[in-house]
Amino acid sequence: MIVFDHVTVRYTDAAAPTLVDVDLAIDEGEFVLLAGRTGVGKSTLLGAVNGLVPHFTGGDFAGRVLVAGQDTRDHPPREFAHLVGVVGQDPVAGFVSDTVEEELAYGMEQLGLAPAVMRKRVEDTLDLLGIADLRYRALRSLSGGQQQRVAIGSVLAAGARVLVLDEPTSALDPTSAEEVLSALLRLVHDVGVTALVAEHRLERVAEYADAMVLLTTDGRVTMGPPADIMRISEIAPPVVELGRLVGWNPLPLSVRDARRRSVDLRERLAGLTPGPRSPVGSLHGSGSPGPTAKPQSGLRAEGMLVAYGPTVAVNDVALHAAPGEVVVLMGRNGSGKSSLLWAITGVGRRTAGRTFVDGRELTRAPVADVRDRVRLVPQTAADLLYLDTVDAECAAADAESGRPAGACRSVLNRLTPGVVGGQHPRDLSEGQRLSLVLAVQLTADPQVLLLDEPTRGLDYPAKRALGAMLAELAAHGRSIVVSTHDVEFAAAVADRVVVLATGEVIADGPAAEVLASSPSLAPQVAKVLAPQPWLTVDQVAAAVTGAPA
Repeated sequence: MIVFDHVTVRYTDAAAPTLVDVDLAIDEGEFVLLAGRTGVGKSTLLGAVNGLVPHFTGGDFAGRVLVAGQDTRDHPPREFAHLVGVVGQDPVAGFVSDTVEEELAYGMEQLGLAPAVMRKRVEDTLDLLGIADLRYRALRSLSGGQQQRVAIGSVLAAGARVLVLDEPTSALDPTSAEEVLSALLRLVHDVGVTALVAEHRLERVAEYADAMVLLTTDGRVTMGPPADIMRISEIAPPVVELGRLVGWNPLPLSVRDARRRSVDLRERLAGLTPGPRSPVGSLHGSGSPGPTAKPQSGLRAEGMLVAYGPTVAVNDVALHAAPGEVVVLMGRNGSGKSSLLWAITGVGRRTAGRTFVDGRELTRAPVADVRDRVRLVPQTAADLLYLDTVDAECAAADAESGRPAGACRSVLNRLTPGVVGGQHPRDLSEGQRLSLVLAVQLTADPQVLLLDEPTRGLDYPAKRALGAMLAELAAHGRSIVVSTHDVEFAAAVADRVVVLATGEVIADGPAAEVLASSPSLAPQVAKVLAPQPWLTVDQVAAAVTGAPA
């Protein structure tokens, strides 16, 4: 169904090719997982399937890509619309209508399908993705996860035989992600649709894949069974890392497989408890001092109420993050997490409530005063980027924050090495743009840092680097609140977890208690080793080897 024949892609002015001599053959009805480091070129490979690369992106293209026998060199992307459905990393950028129902129908209208066929497919898609209650909702009023599901639905409704999806579960809560993957698997298994999926959250997808394609930093690919590829991959989900740690062979790809092999490990860990996280150093490198801890009371929000007309998104919520504490907000899509973070800053809608930092009320303070103390990295992180190059953004961040030249770049290199300084931020991958915004905001060293879905588009090494930075900030007395659906990241960084549902707090407690007690929020290690109190591979490794957690 999809053939890459010696494909090499080099973008204009790029120092090296993004793809090098790529050979792939994907059969009809296969679910193929594409993995690789942030910015390695996964989106380029996906874009080549329907000819967006090079017809839209430009650059030098060698080799050929065939889809159902059609050569992308001979046909523009519009001629593949009936054959290949593409869902990008930013679903909002692909919307062309106002409401959910109109968006689902739009692609079929362009293909000239009969009204009766369109109506049936719209209904099927609404049910398939569990979004029937959103039928008449404005697209802009949806949460990020809901928008992602609508974007996937618009592709499914058009009836494409090949689905190309770039991080389809990145903005979804665990339950919604399972629903989307279940729908994709039904299409693959029952209808014969071919799915090529790029995803950083391998813990969600790896066990379902028929094959895995690993794209390395030199632009080359290796394809094979997922268990075989995991043996050579530097990025791997927690169950694979756990298998590597204790020497399981073959490596498990699912919690079920890992739990079956974990009897001896559970006996070995019986009676032990996870230790505290290891001490950390300076955010800006070992050669320079980190932020100086100050006596402070942290963040305190009281009576936060956010209403959009008759809809109450946040209902009388109180939230406190003490100095040195990392609080993680969790809850299904639309539970009010993002609205709460924006309300705390005072920049977003806030119907009622007050915000205090260091005991000082900032509810009616000037925006500049609030910005000195509180920084927010929103879901749409690119909204904070306004200059022409990465270097310019970093230089502006250094100047604004009073940091030495190169401080922002140092943070960016720790998160995602190799980002070209002369690139325009819009030309970066989703993960690279997010890393740049994180670097800009972390350089400011705010007393309170708010992060909304900060791991979207980040690979496992980048998430570990971000977690280390948050730990360093916390160690120097900063208060941090992270909203995320990434249960593995939450398990690694959270001191306390607050769970929201319908705009209200339904759980608030230590991370180990809240995460391990929830079937949907428990990380993979907790599920494998339950009822023991382990959350991460690092904790297990520390107990097994005696190394710091």
